[in-house]
Amino acid sequence: MTAGEPVEDAQGRLPAEVGRSLADIARSNGLRQVGGRPRLGAYVSALVERRHFVWVLSRSQAYAQNQDSYLGQAWNILNPLINGAVYLAVFGLVLRTDRGVDNFIAYLLVGIFIFQFMQRTLTMGSKAVTSKLGLVNSLQFPRALLPISVVLTELIVLLPTVAVLLVLMPITGEPITLWWLALPGAVGLMYLFGTGAAFILARLVVEVRDLANLVPFVMRAMLYFSGVFFSISSYTSGFLGAVLEYQPFAVYIQLVRTCVMVEADPSWQLWTAGAVWAVLTLLVGFVYFWRAEAKYGRG
Repeated sequence: MTAGEPVEDAQGRLPAEVGRSLADIARSNGLRQVGGRPRLGAYVSALVERRHFVWVLSRSQAYAQNQDSYLGQAWNILNPLINGAVYLAVFGLVLRTDRGVDNFIAYLLVGIFIFQFMQRTLTMGSKAVTSKLGLVNSLQFPRALLPISVVLTELIVLLPTVAVLLVLMPITGEPITLWWLALPGAVGLMYLFGTGAAFILARLVVEVRDLANLVPFVMRAMLYFSGVFFSISSYTSGFLGAVLEYQPFAVYIQLVRTCVMVEADPSWQLWTAGAVWAVLTLLVGFVYFWRAEAKYGRG
């Protein structure tokens, strides 16, 4: 040892390092925690920078659906049509749940098409992180990309079915009106809500894996409480009726009906409820998901 050379202690630390934690030393040398949580602003910026990746991933996932079958992408349209035919036979012809609805076929088709989108969005969104653990554990990227890509995938799948729905509406007797121009707004609000809900469910499933098994049961319950094949206002009233009419599934189904069906009331209360559900769920869901960023695997 030469004169003036710093002397290490028994643990091999230099005097300047004594009293400093390993975390402090790491930060001072430009190191950061693997899989840690960045600041919210930096997190949002990272998402924006990777928007092209989200788009490519979502398109590839949408194209991959049903590719192992002969009819391929046609099943995205055939599934709601077949479901609509079955529900029409059961609820329209046998149980006669068409009370208060003039055009029950159009009413049912809208309910089935939109509910299927929301059901798949929340079911697949809940597993957005846990179904991609290989990607999560091998690459460093904002984990919020995964729920976003899942919902965008379902939106891409939905758009052709909406086009088919618009073709079917005049066949069922619905006229083409200016309210059709509001349809992208209704779908957009539904998409924002679905993204926020996917954030919330994805984090919950990461923390409690068993919740993924409960989501399908919740979706089944929502099928019967969202006015898919019956008019909520014709069968319920009072506080219970208000709760059922303004829960998000019923709100977005009814919003789409107000755009393509003349008998549906396009009330400002319904549009306000749709906007509030969308914005509130998206903001709360995003922050809730971001706060657990360090739990989603190593980058």
